Amino acid sequence: MIPSQGPLWNRRDIIKASLASTPLLAATPIALGQSPASTSTFEAASQLGRQPTLIADENARPGSNDWQLTRVRLDEIHGHRASDIEGYCSRQSVAAGEKIDIMVSTKERVEFVIEVFRTGYYGGAGARLMTRLGPFPGKPQPVPEPGEKNLRECRWEPSVSLTIPDDWPSGVYLGRLKTLRDKSGFGYWQSYVIFIVKDDRPADILFQCSDNTWQAYNPWPKNNSLYTHPNGNQGPWADVSFDRPYAMYAQIYENPQSIGSGEWLCFEFPFAYWLESMGYDVTYCSNSDMLTPDRGMKCKTMLSVGHDEYWDIRQYESVVAMRDAGVNVMFFSGNSVCWVTPMRPGFDGRENRIIFRGGPYGADYRYAEEREKNFGPYPHRGPVEGYLMGARNISPVNGGGDWVCTKPDHWIFEGTGMKQGESIPGLIGWEFHGDPAEIAGLEVIAEGTALNGGVNPAPWHATIYPGPKGNFVFNAATIFWCQDLSSPPGHMLPWSHWSRPHGPDKRVQQITKNLLDRSIGNR
Repeated sequence: MIPSQGPLWNRRDIIKASLASTPLLAATPIALGQSPASTSTFEAASQLGRQPTLIADENARPGSNDWQLTRVRLDEIHGHRASDIEGYCSRQSVAAGEKIDIMVSTKERVEFVIEVFRTGYYGGAGARLMTRLGPFPGKPQPVPEPGEKNLRECRWEPSVSLTIPDDWPSGVYLGRLKTLRDKSGFGYWQSYVIFIVKDDRPADILFQCSDNTWQAYNPWPKNNSLYTHPNGNQGPWADVSFDRPYAMYAQIYENPQSIGSGEWLCFEFPFAYWLESMGYDVTYCSNSDMLTPDRGMKCKTMLSVGHDEYWDIRQYESVVAMRDAGVNVMFFSGNSVCWVTPMRPGFDGRENRIIFRGGPYGADYRYAEEREKNFGPYPHRGPVEGYLMGARNISPVNGGGDWVCTKPDHWIFEGTGMKQGESIPGLIGWEFHGDPAEIAGLEVIAEGTALNGGVNPAPWHATIYPGPKGNFVFNAATIFWCQDLSSPPGHMLPWSHWSRPHGPDKRVQQITKNLLDRSIGNR
């Protein structure tokens, strides 16, 4: 068993624990060239509540041609806050029949409305209007003073309490906030709030949103992320709260659609848009919904997508348990499972509203030791992430490069026509994984060298290894994977380390389809 947050783990202990939790890995690995008949607990779970066409049926409904942000204004040039209208939600995720509060602040005393959209495919539209709320009277709400560990935790009055209707399917929802006028009398201002509608039904695919990482990098109101504490940018010094708006994404590029929406539209939505366009049976959850394995045990496959850096140790334990029970796990992400991220209640007792950087994953492996030496001391140290993902968070962990095929005869490349050494341009970035772990049956299916800052070489490795019950764990080794799956309306391709992905690529789509179809038993 992997213990909960606590003492430093050494590499020998991790190897013993990993092997103890997956005894069949070394003894009877399943040949990945064969079609596995997954025997996860999904197969044993009650079929009551299964709705395999739910998402396909939802996407047959008419979408909206007006769900994006049109008029947005930052408070400062090169800033990130947009206080003309801004807001946040009382929960990261909510189920049908449950209530969520939406808190909104306006710079002027002006009326506003909230239009709630479910993001998806919808014939290419990208979202469907679910309801329109308001108008409500707007007013300025206070910016909290910095608390202990520089915590900014808003205590705004709710503008509306929304009970999620029973017919709203799981998905990622955007509430578009819109003032009914501006000072000119002719315009308006907009931003988003974001929340996840979850469910508990058995499904083929569980899409875990990376919202801990969205919040870790959120600078609202100004320079208040986990990376901006005066004591250092990667230590355990800062706390951040989900009780505050999302400022515009502040890392590698400026994307006005990210105002209020975290990193969802930047690094995850293209994957969801493609999944739903293909008719896959998918359900969604937040990082905080993975603190136990219960949700994942009802699904055949779990996805980590985009920038999934910050994991509570309980998430790690949950996904290990899922893997060992036969659930397929796929990391279409980079820099994942890098930092132990304890979650604790907010000011009024709501669970999982405050996070901090507790320490590195990696036990006493050299990258964790380097992070401890350079940025610690930390109160926590996690196990070696490579024994879950197949590869590790190396140093440097960021850069840009091409994704290079090194095993073209592997089944994941079926139908792609890819050859040895063939590359997909710009798909590696801006963070990745490398240094494959010592796991029986692990295969490196792509590898190459990224360039950090455009000049410093950094090796990366994409891997796959067999689980104990016919399942497998895949690691694409890049944040940018979804960029080559689809280009939803309004999507902006990122650019970092002097490298960029090109957008939808049939080879990436086919590789993803091969992996998903095998994981859910469609081939």
